[in-house]
Amino acid sequence: MKTGIATVSISGNLEEKIEAIAAAGFDGIEIFEQDFIADLRTPRVVGQRIREAGLEIMLFQPFRDFEGLPAGPRAKAFDRAERKFDVMQDLGCDLMLVCSSVHPEALGGIDRGADDFAELGERAAARGLRVGYEALAWGRYVNDHRDAWEIVRRADHEAVGLVLDSFHTLGRGIDPDTIRGIPGDRIFFVQLADAPAIDMDLLYWSRHFRNMPGEGDLAVTDFMRAVMATGYSGPISLEIFNDQFRGGSPTTIAQDGHRSLIALMDDVRRAEAPVGVEIPQLPAPIRVHDTSFVEFAAQGEERKTLETLLQSLGFRRAGRHVSKAVTLWQQGDIRIVLNAETEGHAGSAWNARGTTVCDIGLAVESAADTVTRATALGAKPFSQPLGPGELPIPAIRGLAGSVMHFIDQGALSEVWDVEFHAEDTPGREAGLTRIDHIAQTMTYDEMLSWSLFYTTLFDMEKAPMVDVVDPDGLVRSRAISSPCGDFRITLNGAETHRTLAGAFLAEGFGGTVQHVALATDDIFATARALRELGFTALPLSTNYFDDLAARFDLDAGMLERMREENILYDADASGEFFQLYSQPFAGQMFMEIVERRGGYSGYGAPNAPFRIAAQKRFQRPKGMPAT
Repeated sequence: MKTGIATVSISGNLEEKIEAIAAAGFDGIEIFEQDFIADLRTPRVVGQRIREAGLEIMLFQPFRDFEGLPAGPRAKAFDRAERKFDVMQDLGCDLMLVCSSVHPEALGGIDRGADDFAELGERAAARGLRVGYEALAWGRYVNDHRDAWEIVRRADHEAVGLVLDSFHTLGRGIDPDTIRGIPGDRIFFVQLADAPAIDMDLLYWSRHFRNMPGEGDLAVTDFMRAVMATGYSGPISLEIFNDQFRGGSPTTIAQDGHRSLIALMDDVRRAEAPVGVEIPQLPAPIRVHDTSFVEFAAQGEERKTLETLLQSLGFRRAGRHVSKAVTLWQQGDIRIVLNAETEGHAGSAWNARGTTVCDIGLAVESAADTVTRATALGAKPFSQPLGPGELPIPAIRGLAGSVMHFIDQGALSEVWDVEFHAEDTPGREAGLTRIDHIAQTMTYDEMLSWSLFYTTLFDMEKAPMVDVVDPDGLVRSRAISSPCGDFRITLNGAETHRTLAGAFLAEGFGGTVQHVALATDDIFATARALRELGFTALPLSTNYFDDLAARFDLDAGMLERMREENILYDADASGEFFQLYSQPFAGQMFMEIVERRGGYSGYGAPNAPFRIAAQKRFQRPKGMPAT
């Protein structure tokens, strides 16, 4: 199975695109004509450069408005094609994409189109070239792959085949199973794109909102299952038009694209079992059983402040590392690690961000399988020199410099007994049981990358994106969770530094964990215990609770207890949700305590504007210097 990507899919000039595509691991490249025309090098030199990068030129595109033209324009179209054939031969590319016509003078008719392609096939074959016909979703007469296939079938020429594009099929709501009846050897090329479900003009939707398979809402896996059922064995390639990608990092976008194709074809292999096509064998998407630990890099006075906060939350120091300045804090099934090392990954994270979550540990079925799947999807393994008594725990680098360790039920599960001297520090717990979710903040432009990273590596589902209103702007938020809710992450994309999330990014030099949500089975008992332990909750406005009384039919006594303890509330048809927040620490970080009742699976999104407003009251006044 060969993978490719169209140059139009990523930002930069042609040289930057070639370098990014090669580095991401693609086998080939689609030359988008505009990228080539803007380049100063000759076609021959461009072709040589691409091959030197280890890539093949899979497709030259697009050739527009060809079929069904009256006599004069028809002759001109063939002249244009001959000129493009000249360029292709110099590039070293043997396949040209011809998209269905939108020309105002074009005439309809399957036979007329077939005659045009039969002649074009003759001209291409004389040069050792081929042409592929694609039905644009907005084509004037041909906008369905079934009509495009009928033209190719009637043209009946070995140099003329079909090009299939998932967007043009799925965007029009065409059943992808209609592809299954097409002979695989008559399909010359397959292009893939996903897109969010938006009701808008097809052309505008296509040109601005396509994204990588798995980032949108189209049934791309069903499309590729149908394609592979035909016996198709050619390349699969990405053709993405996206305003966000055009301004992004070519390296990141190319890596995301390759990851999306590998994950997609793994899904197809499991569902369809294609014959005669070599698809990489990967472990299945990894089931995460729980968050094993969250590790903070923290030094000096900020470490002491964090220790005080943990004590006020009912955590006790349960162990000290056998050889490093690392302590383990525990309550229920929650483990918080404080790392005060000045070297290694934690030391680097501290130097870059100050107090920060530098590592997340996940409990998985097989740590080895997790790393195998992650590296196949483009993640980099992580390791650093082991100190005395340390275990080699499998790990990868995530995004934005993050690290994730994986602990399974084998010898690795003994890490806490092996690497830490147990301590019996006295303390009173507050009823916190487990980590409910982790909230990561990044720029809005990075959200699709983070979402794709998690949903391709782990067995996770993404919820629809929601807008969170900050007094100074919008933050886009998307929740991702395992099927049973054992592992939950919320991704929060900031578009401006004026928002709370944006300020966190600006002060911390990049995306990372902004808060950790801890679960309790009785938030009122926990709130009482926290108050007695010296915990100070984030104070909310009286107006918030007055509004709750108007929106929900709450018991007056419970509402008063919520007011006293600063507990927020939400409910839906499935259940209820209670939230309690710490005051900010280490800049814009904070802790959250939650209780879920019934089947509530959300995150209290309606409360976010009031929580953010309360947190912003702890920021220094605008225009005032830091002290």
